[in-house]
Formats: sequence, structure tokens, C-alpha cells
Amino acid sequence: MKLRYLLILKAVILLLIYGCSDSVKTITFYDLRCENLTEPPGTGTDAPRLSWKIRSAGNGTRQTAYQLLVATGPGLLNEEDANLWNSGKVISPESVLVPYNGKRLSSRSSGYWKVRIWNEGDVVSEWSDQASFSIGLLNGSDWIADYIGFPDREGRSPAPQLRKTFEMPDEPEKVFLHVNSLGYHEVYLNGEKVSDYVLTPAVSQFNKRSVANTYDITPLLKAGRNDIVLWIGQGWYSKGLPGVADEGPLVRAQIEQYSNGAWKTVHSTDPTWKARNSGYYNTGTWRPGRFGGELVDGSLLLPDLSGETLDKAVWEPVITVMPPDHEVSPQVTENNRIIEEIKPVSIQPEGENTWLIDMGTSVTGWIDVKFSQLNSGDEIILEYSDRLDKSGKFANQNQRDGYIASGKDNEFFRNKFNYHSFRYLKISNLRQEPAREDIAAFLIHTNYRMASSFECSDPDLNMIHDMVLHTLKCLSLGGYLVDCSHIERLGYGGDGNASTQTAQIMFDMAPLYNNWLQAWADCIREDGGMPHTAPNPYRAGGGPYWCGFLITASWKTYLNYGDTRLLEKYYPVMQQWLGYVEKHSPEGLLEPWPETDYRSWYLGDWATPEGVDQTDPASVSLVNNCFITICYETMEKIAEAIGKTDDIRIFAERKEQLRRLINEKLFNTTKRIYGSGSQIDLTYPLLAGIVPETLKEAVRINLIDEIKISHNGHFACGLVGVPVFTEWAAKEHESDLMYSMLKKRAYPGYLYMIDNGATATWEHWDGSRSRIHNCYNGIGSWFYEAVGGIRADENSPAWKRLVIDPQIPAGITWANTTKETPYGTVTVNWSMEKEILEISVKIPVGCTASLTIPENTKSFRLNGRNVKTGDPCLKLESGEYFLRFRH
Repeated sequence: MKLRYLLILKAVILLLIYGCSDSVKTITFYDLRCENLTEPPGTGTDAPRLSWKIRSAGNGTRQTAYQLLVATGPGLLNEEDANLWNSGKVISPESVLVPYNGKRLSSRSSGYWKVRIWNEGDVVSEWSDQASFSIGLLNGSDWIADYIGFPDREGRSPAPQLRKTFEMPDEPEKVFLHVNSLGYHEVYLNGEKVSDYVLTPAVSQFNKRSVANTYDITPLLKAGRNDIVLWIGQGWYSKGLPGVADEGPLVRAQIEQYSNGAWKTVHSTDPTWKARNSGYYNTGTWRPGRFGGELVDGSLLLPDLSGETLDKAVWEPVITVMPPDHEVSPQVTENNRIIEEIKPVSIQPEGENTWLIDMGTSVTGWIDVKFSQLNSGDEIILEYSDRLDKSGKFANQNQRDGYIASGKDNEFFRNKFNYHSFRYLKISNLRQEPAREDIAAFLIHTNYRMASSFECSDPDLNMIHDMVLHTLKCLSLGGYLVDCSHIERLGYGGDGNASTQTAQIMFDMAPLYNNWLQAWADCIREDGGMPHTAPNPYRAGGGPYWCGFLITASWKTYLNYGDTRLLEKYYPVMQQWLGYVEKHSPEGLLEPWPETDYRSWYLGDWATPEGVDQTDPASVSLVNNCFITICYETMEKIAEAIGKTDDIRIFAERKEQLRRLINEKLFNTTKRIYGSGSQIDLTYPLLAGIVPETLKEAVRINLIDEIKISHNGHFACGLVGVPVFTEWAAKEHESDLMYSMLKKRAYPGYLYMIDNGATATWEHWDGSRSRIHNCYNGIGSWFYEAVGGIRADENSPAWKRLVIDPQIPAGITWANTTKETPYGTVTVNWSMEKEILEISVKIPVGCTASLTIPENTKSFRLNGRNVKTGDPCLKLESGEYFLRFRH
């Protein structure tokens, strides 16, 4: 008996041990990040925040506590030796942007870290894999390097190569290279490019700030001789723009070695560096319509950048330059990368020795063309356009590159420090037709991640969705979103406001917005005035909807990614701008403010279709005051989120006062319309909470009549109106109305664009000017929030609480949708067949969801079990669920 008892006891103990171990192993970690970046080599804060995602095999898993270890080396990453931080067990469900709370960090600090958690049963997981981060150079005093450049004696804007040979006594433990270029740069070490980044760095407001990039060059160094080349090009550092030195482009760099527990600068840019003309020249002024391209002299190109080749070239002294004073900070967003290679779909002759190449889709980036044997001195011309003219010929858009042949074998052209937006390429002065395999276009954008997918039963909707998604990929090069990449390349706030919700649903753009919002803060004037673009190299058109981007985009970035620091950092700038607004609201309503040397126009809506007067003063006033109402409401929420309790009441009062004035002065009581009665003038007051409850249905009916009767069911709004209408339609469950508008094939509409060859959305509904543009992309959020049925709860940022509520228009029978949140992937797949609605849901650990139960549902099946309910919503924890409803 005693032996039997001992055997049973042993079995129970083993079961407990291995059973617990198995259950713990169902929890794994992935996507460890620091400041929303994967292993950043030079982050821009000495108080970094760490994030992780959790996978679990079962339903209902919750994190109840975590433990973080941070150490200066991977060998120290254990509970006894973690010399920067051992958090111990911290009771908290947080796994997004968890603040580092260890020993003080500073410029150059490096950390290795890992995490484990306790689940809802207080059972601890295994440790995650390790991740790392380092801190960039945070202070001006950290820099000892000189800015160096190349004398442009020919006046041709060369893109020079700057060189230094140096010795390393042995293979080092760790070496970082910090580069602060004014203009673009690429780095080569011992003949190898140190990264696959292109068109680096991200944009900034040069009279206020430039950014620095950090590279871990340890793997490319060797004991003995090393050769480094900094290859630089103009980019936005164009002569005559604010904060730009005449001698640009310029660069400074420091090579810093970690040894014996300390960092030491071992080499830096100074007058001893040498320079040469690389053979690349910039041909544009970087002004609207004059971005030009690159001219490449093949006779000056080096076959490679090895030390042996560099020694054979002719070099001359660099120049040292003191540029205008400004702040230098580490880059906070990902760099640009080549994302996709695109091959042509057709090549046709267009005149003697001239070839028209159709890439089959719109693309922003580079072209690569391999040439058959050329004669020395041949000049090949490459031109780019987003369209053909009405006769099917190439339409000139002042995008042009050139290649001057050396006469050697295997010549080719590839861009380096400029780029183009195009679908069509025209090559002139080329005697032999190029082969398709010798031509490639490279799509380039900031290296953010995809964060979504959408597909439904209607091919038309899928085409519209995919066109919007592709357009945003073409407009997001450089750490910001632009209007168009070939005509203006400006980070317009209006275009940004129109597309931010769509962009942040489709992509993980937290770092990109971090960079862009910094540029906005850098652009505010002393009197509180804001430009219409950031960066703000010169004046550009817009209106209040453009200027207020810092408020609305900061709030959306907080909601989508949970970054409270952005709100805290830019709150004073937001207040300053609203002070400017109030100066121009003498009677309570905002009135047109004067044009300045940095800002022009005073728009309401923009890029409306023919027959809609966007300049109507009644509409302009209504649209802008509705937007200011939204700004006050947003500031009320921001004040609450960051604990500015006294300001909550102030902004709430201003919001209500403005709502009252709009109803008093901008509402026609006879016609029951606001402003001019256009689509946006009727939608915006409904969205902004301005319309009294007693009038909502009347205004809504007028809006429906304006759409269906006055405009035959078409969109009759523009850049501002599309996202306003989209947000209203999703909130009010107007899915059948929106679906019917999207299905219109005649002008104006999205299918009209597609039926006329569009692969990206246009600047105007009729296709004039730009055909790769950010005017009408605000529609994209509807696919996810309405048809897909995935919406964030605004009271719980970073998608911690979700609302799952598919809005199913008549005519769509299924939709599959995913959204990557800061906690993981949300999946909602639904299908409707006759009276049966089936929904498959996946919720990541860290999130909960409220699933809306279809009306008149008394019972349904959940994971195979019958459930009776009278509740309108079903609460779901993390996990996978299959629901079946019968209508």
C-alpha cells in the first residue's frame, strides 16, 4: 500500500510539473520592439519603451504580470547578472510601449533585453528570445566631426564620393558609425554597402533640424587597412531652401568603437578626407514640377569601391563647411528600402531610336536599364510619366534622367539620389530595342510593415481597395506621406488628414508619423501660424484642415499605436496653433486669415468634381468651422488622456460655443441645410456633432437626396469630403449607400478611374494633373471598419478593445479581413448564405472584443455550442471563435 501510494504521489507530481511546463510552452513571444522599431541601432531617446506580442494556443489567455531583463551584453541577460535592469515581477497587463526603468541611459548606450510573463493563472512563461537597442547621439556635444563636402566647380550639382582609409589594430568588439548627412547618403566599407537602405535619411525641416543615422559596421571591419566611402547627393538639401548651405550636399560622420566598457571616437570626418566626382549629377531644383532627375557620366563611374579600385582613382581635398545652426537628432523612423521589383508589360517603338515602355502599374522609385553596346559619348535620355496623352503617346511631365556612355561593356543606368513616379518610361537615342529582362522598376518606400489584408466577394471593391493601398505605397517615401511624388513631393496636412486613418489601418506607420509630426512641430511660427505642409520648404496652398494636422494626426496615432508621449510632446504646439485660430475668430467663427510667405489660399474642400463649387464662401466657412469644432473635441480628449484636467472643461466649452454659432449663423432653417447644402456641408455637421437631435433626420434626408437626386448617386466632394463622408457612413452604418456610390462606373468615381486605366488614385476625379495622388484615399478605412467589421474602441488606445460589427451591404456575400494591432493580428472572416451568417474571429492576447449580435437573434452557435442571448453584444477574450447565426 505504501509503495502504491508513493507511486501515485510521484505520478501526480510529475503530472503537475510537466503539465504546467506544457501549458507554459503554449505561450511564445514575437515582434519584440523598442520605440516601435525592430532592434534600432540608434534610437532617439534615453528613456526607450519596449513592446512584445504574445502567441497562445488556447482561448482566454491574459498577461497579468511581466518581468524584463536588460543588460549591456547578451551574456549578462539573466536574473543574476542583468546590469541595466531587472524589473522583477511587475503586476501589469501592459505589453505595448512599456517604459524602461533601469539604470540611466545616455548617448551610445546599448541594451540587450528579453521578457517573460505570467498568465491569468499566475503561471510564468519561458523567456522570450533576446532583442537589442542602442541610443543614438542625443546631444550637440556628442559630435566632434566636421561637415565636409565637394567643391562644385562646374556648377552641375555632382553627387560626390568622400573617402578615408584608416587602420584597425585588431577586429573590434563593436563599432558604430553615426552619419549626419545634409542631403542623401550611402555608406560603403571595404567595397561593401553597409545596408540595403536607399535615399537616406528621412525628411526634416532643415532650418530647424536634420537627422542622423547609426550603422553597426562591426561585421564589415577587418584588422589592418579599411576603406570607407560616403557617397552623398542633394535631395531636399537644395540651394535656396530654408536652412540650406550653398555648398551642399554635406555630411559628417563618426566611427565609434566600444572597448573595455566605454565608447571612443576613433575616426571622424575632417579635412584629411578626400573627394571625387562620382559621375552622378543632380539635374533638378527640387521645386514643384522641377525635380528633374539624374545625369550619369559613365566615363567617371568606378567598377567597384574596393580599396584597390579607390587607390587608382584621382582624389582631391574635401571642403569643410559650417552650415546654418540647427538641431541634430537621431532618425526615429525606418529608412527607405527597395520593396518590390517590377518588370515591363510591353515595349513599343515611338519614333526613331525611341522606345515606350509600359511598366503595367504606377510606381514611385527607381529604374534600372541594362544597355547593349553603346558608343562612347552616346547620351541616352530616360523620361517618365504617369499617363499617356489622348493619342496614346507619351505625356511629358518634366521627369528626366540621362546616361552618357563610356563605350565599355555592360553599361547600365540606375538611379541613386533622385526618384520618379510613373507608369510609362520613354527611352530616346537608343538604337537597339531594349529587352524586357533588361529593364526593372523598383518600388521604394519607408520600410514600414504591412498591417492589414482585405478581400471580399465583389471584385470591384477589391480593385478599389487594392488601388488605394498601392497608391499609399507610392506616396510614403522618406518618413512622411506626400500629395504626389513627382510634381510637388510635399507633406500636405490636408492630404495627410484625408488619408491618415486609412494609412494607419493598412500599414504599421507609428515611426513614420513620429518623424512627420516632429516636422510639423518644427514648422510652427512664433505667432502660432502653421504652414500647409511639413516639411515647409516654400509656400503652398491649403486651409485650416491642412494646418490642424498636428492635432488630428497626433490623436489618431495615439489611438492606433498607444503613444502618449506624442500627445505630451506636441500639446503645447497644438495649443499655440489654436491660439492663432482664436485670433482670427473675432466673432466666434473662424474667418479667412491672410496669406503669408509660407502659406497660400484658404480652402474648404478641394479637388471636387465638376459642378461642385468648392469656393462658395458659405461652404468654405462651414467646412473650416466644422474642422475647428473637431479640433476642440480632439483637444478635450487629448487633455483627458495626458491628465490636463483644467483644460478639459476649457476645450469642451469652446467646442459647444462653436457648435452653437454654426447652428445660428451657418444653418438655413428654411431649407434645413448647412453652408451651401453640398455633400460635405451636410455630412460634416452630422459627423462633428453639430446638428441638434431634432434636426438630424431632416439633414440626413437632405444629404441622401443630394447624393441620389442631385448627383445620381455619385460622390460630389473632394479631398476633405471623402474622408468626412467615409467616417460618417461607417459610424452610421450607411453601408448600402456607400456601396452603391462605390459601384458607380461613370464620372466621378473610383471605378471610373480604374476603367480608364488607373492603378493609383488621381489628384482630380477627371484625371487631370497627377495620377498618383493622395486626394481620395480616405475611402480605404471603410473596407476594414464597415465591410470587414473591425473597429477600435476609442476609449482604449492601441486596439486593446475592439468592436466587431460587419456591415453587410446587399450584394456582398463574404469578406476576409485582418488587422495587425500593437498586440497582434485580429482576423474577422464572415460569409452570408441565404439566412445563415458565419463569422470566424481571432483576437490576439492583450485584446478583448465586443461582437455585435445581429438584430432579432435569440440564439446562435459559438464554437459548436448553442448560446441563448438577449444581449446586443458578445464579449470575447483572446483566442479563436466560430459563430453561426440564423436570421
